[in-house]
Amino acid sequence: MELVHVAGPDDRRLDDYRSLTDVALRRVREPEGGLYMAESAKVIARAVQAGHRPRSVLTQAKWVDAIEEALGDIDAPVYVASDEVSEQVTGFAIHRGPLAAMHRPVERPLAEVLDDARLVLVLEDVSDHTNVGAAFRAAAALGADAVLVSPRCADPLYRRSVRVSMGTVFQVPWTRIGEWAEAAPALHGAGFRIAALALRDDAVDLDVYAAERPDRVALLLGTEGDGLTSQALAAADSVVTIPMQGGVDSLNVASAAAVALWALTH
Repeated sequence: MELVHVAGPDDRRLDDYRSLTDVALRRVREPEGGLYMAESAKVIARAVQAGHRPRSVLTQAKWVDAIEEALGDIDAPVYVASDEVSEQVTGFAIHRGPLAAMHRPVERPLAEVLDDARLVLVLEDVSDHTNVGAAFRAAAALGADAVLVSPRCADPLYRRSVRVSMGTVFQVPWTRIGEWAEAAPALHGAGFRIAALALRDDAVDLDVYAAERPDRVALLLGTEGDGLTSQALAAADSVVTIPMQGGVDSLNVASAAAVALWALTH
């Protein structure tokens, strides 16, 4: 591990870490630049264990030992900066631990992700990075074999998604699917039945569906507010609903994913 002490915020070696609070900038820089940000020693360690490679690390002196343990034998420059310099570079007070600029892995082919899977979570157009991260955490905790995300779904490797997932975005296999005209035949061809969570008059209660669930299920959830698109509902083999009480008609998408996954695995 190469320790490099940085004296000021203008050091060009820290350019990967600038303006991290600007979501629009990160959406451009991370995918097109081939990078994503991992935040905290625990998350960085999980990324490294999953085979991801850091380009560099930005840390304060108090976290040097933790990042050395997280990186193991990985050879990457570790930039050590004061709290003040780190905040000037990133635009926020870093208090969760080191930041690592990680090389983004190539997305896996859909057929490979589905090969041994029996239960996959499909997120259509979920735009909130926190919800994406929480859905991945639920998938990891409750036994989903993979997560699929639609073309307009928020990036699972965005810094907030990674952080909220507690690094489970590295643990659960995932990939991005195409539009439904392409994705639905691919799922059906792999033997999956698509179960869409939605409010509809002909929806089946979750416990009823779970009691006779197909061998391979793709559990489909939609974006916050609008829910699933008409194309997604048309692609579904079943529409499933979670029975509600207290005058509530729906749950947060990540909470709904957790409830449905638990029902389908118990």
